[in-house]
Amino acid sequence: MPDVLTVHRSFYDAIETGDADLMASLWVDSPATTCVHPGAEALQGTRDVLRSWTLVMANVGYIQFFLTDVQVALPHGDDGDLVVITCTENVLSGEDVAVDAFAGAKAVCTSILVRDRTANDGAGWRFFARHASPVLDVEDDHPEEP
Repeated sequence: MPDVLTVHRSFYDAIETGDADLMASLWVDSPATTCVHPGAEALQGTRDVLRSWTLVMANVGYIQFFLTDVQVALPHGDDGDLVVITCTENVLSGEDVAVDAFAGAKAVCTSILVRDRTANDGAGWRFFARHASPVLDVEDDHPEEP
């Protein structure tokens, strides 16, 4: 499913480069579209989802995603119109380029993409839903005793 993974990676490219037009091209235009940002309530409808991403992109100085544990599930088989992608987002962000100004974070994300048969090639994939949840870095204050 390289086409689906290309669309998935384009989503992160849009955030990293602040490309609102690219972000808009990746989402289904539907009042049922859903997005849950880490620590936030669910947004519904493409307009509200895209507005939220525009605000995120406008208010971050630097952001880069390193994706790990990427898994693609095809609930309806290779010819189906639904794909579920899960991954871990390892995020590096900061307000300027000073090394000590960077912060790291981690989130687990589930994205649901649907096939858009009205796309020019007849098989374009678009985001329908996305949910990211932060992964807390909990240090063990009480290591196990031998």
